[in-house]
Amino acid sequence: MGQHQQGWRYWGTVSVLGLMASTGTAVAQELDDLGDGFLGTVELGQGKREVQVDTATPVTVINQEEIDDRQAATVAELIDSVPGVSLVNGNTPKGSGINIRGFGATSSFGTDQKVAVVVDGASTGSEELYRIGTQLFTDPELYRGVSVLRGTVGSFEYGSGIIGGVVRLETKDASDFTDGEIGLRVRQTLQAVSNGSGFATSTILAWQPTESFEFLLNYTLRDSDNYDDGDGNEVANTKSRMPSFLAKAKYSFGDAQEHSLTASLNQSEVDEKDAPYDAFGTTSTSFGRVDRRIDNRVAGLRYQWTPVGNDLINLDVNLTYADQQIDQSYIVGSSFCDDGGVVRNDPNCARSGPAGTPFSSATQDADHRYETTKLSVKNSMFFSTGAAYHDLRAGLELIRRDRLDASSAPGGTDDRIALFAVDEISIGENWTITPALRYETQNIEAHDGSASYDNSALMGGLSVRYEFASGLALFGSAAYTESLPIIDDLGNATFMTQPERAHTYEIGASYAATNVFSAEDSLWVKVNYYQSKLWDITSYTNFSAASRSFVPLDKVETEGVEIEASYAHGSGMYVDLNANIADGTEYFGGTTARWRNRPADDLRLTVGKRVGATWDVSWELAAAKSGLDASGSAVAGYGVHNLRATYRPQQGVFEGAEIRVGMENAFDRDYRPSLYSRDAAGRSVKLTLAKTF
Repeated sequence: MGQHQQGWRYWGTVSVLGLMASTGTAVAQELDDLGDGFLGTVELGQGKREVQVDTATPVTVINQEEIDDRQAATVAELIDSVPGVSLVNGNTPKGSGINIRGFGATSSFGTDQKVAVVVDGASTGSEELYRIGTQLFTDPELYRGVSVLRGTVGSFEYGSGIIGGVVRLETKDASDFTDGEIGLRVRQTLQAVSNGSGFATSTILAWQPTESFEFLLNYTLRDSDNYDDGDGNEVANTKSRMPSFLAKAKYSFGDAQEHSLTASLNQSEVDEKDAPYDAFGTTSTSFGRVDRRIDNRVAGLRYQWTPVGNDLINLDVNLTYADQQIDQSYIVGSSFCDDGGVVRNDPNCARSGPAGTPFSSATQDADHRYETTKLSVKNSMFFSTGAAYHDLRAGLELIRRDRLDASSAPGGTDDRIALFAVDEISIGENWTITPALRYETQNIEAHDGSASYDNSALMGGLSVRYEFASGLALFGSAAYTESLPIIDDLGNATFMTQPERAHTYEIGASYAATNVFSAEDSLWVKVNYYQSKLWDITSYTNFSAASRSFVPLDKVETEGVEIEASYAHGSGMYVDLNANIADGTEYFGGTTARWRNRPADDLRLTVGKRVGATWDVSWELAAAKSGLDASGSAVAGYGVHNLRATYRPQQGVFEGAEIRVGMENAFDRDYRPSLYSRDAAGRSVKLTLAKTF
């Protein structure tokens, strides 16, 4: 590690500790200045994250305040604090993957189709791209909120085959900055990161020329060199540079502005030269190096109609287009087995062909492109039938996915029609019963006309919740889903007529109350136990010695407990707790083994203090038990400490500015989280300055 970066880390540490000390002094001084009447002016609230205790669905919402507070470089890094969510293969933009309840990204592919990523209603991502990454190339600065829905029971509005969960992202609106008032607002954010000498800049232009029209432009650039682990060793292939762009316009019209049209374009790109083909970092030189460019685009046109005084119409028509393009060029001679374009004379290279034969770079040279066009028509209505009140959401989806022909995988089209309905039925003040159904039909065929298949599936679930007057609620659910075949498997006739099937059962309890331990406090707790089973598997295989081939697993069973809690006091003190305990077993040929994608048990505890709207200071412990990394090797448990402080001046020349400083892995712990393919970053200091003009 060079002197420049050592100096960065040393002075960054001194600066943060100094700010923390001065923050404590300033907080105490402000409390003294406010006097005895301070407590009476504070509204009771939760901690950094609101626990969703009013629903049986296991969902976590990360709002704009928490997005800003965490100063995350990727969406994956932002949501890994959600119970049940883990990262696979690290937290770099091109290598990270999202694992929810043991499903999602794997050590080989960025997705297994069991976690859906939805951006402004658009279904994004790809299918099985070998060792390229998460397929979620986008920047957190573009978004105003992220919802993570775990499991199957709440997923039927968003797709089929979802066992892990759904990640929903909503881009920023101009009105988030103009507050609906006519005028022009500019927000500038600058961030510096010590570990990796990284920086980010984000410029937002929000313009509202009339009460009916609003327009937003956002340009964000995030850049970082390779980071150092806790022992001070540089971790190779962790550098990144990603520019992102968002343009969004909304026009509202009608006597009561009940109609609106919204158009948006969201784009991010990664352009790397002479980089390892294996973005996961699980192999050294086996696949060699490539020049690779990744372009990720999401465009949408949305019409919404919410007539005043009509509870039967809340229409949402959304036409979206998601395009992910990956262009790659293999660098000849960069693979271990490639001796200038021919196979090296080495026994380890036998699988590449006899020594001296031409070296095949079909995988590394493959260009990929996924284009997903979706028309979604959904209506929400509220009505009563006797003692029951219904909040019914029903919709139709027309989906076309087109995959480019590649040298390493077949191309084709996947056309689907889906119908869904979710009815939240409230009976009295205590019962909520929510049945959900989704029917989906598919026609999938190869571009060259060599294969064509039709499949369909009926899926559904039911959740039941009972709330006592005390604030205690009990809930349970059951759900069944099917994952229809994918374009990547067109070469396997068996897989193309065999949807994967899964069911999930859940039970849990929540509690919400005020004045629990004192006159001005509040407590929210939610505990959820789940159990899932996946069978008719096509996504996961083991090598069979009998057939000398890779054979699908027989079944996978997973279970776990997710805990979310938040406590807040009128004095501004708060405590957040998120925990996950997971287990999983895979079955193959009469044998059992630990589920390969099972995350380690983990816990996050945050203790913080707010002083009015000026200060927010917190300490966070992120801890996990021992587990296995991406290669299946054992990794030790760990506990790392993160410190954060936010200062928002309320008067003077800096009024309206936001100053955030954080220290992640404060004690420079050297560790490797479960499912990672590389060591995590050592101590890192982040400084963010933001102001809206």
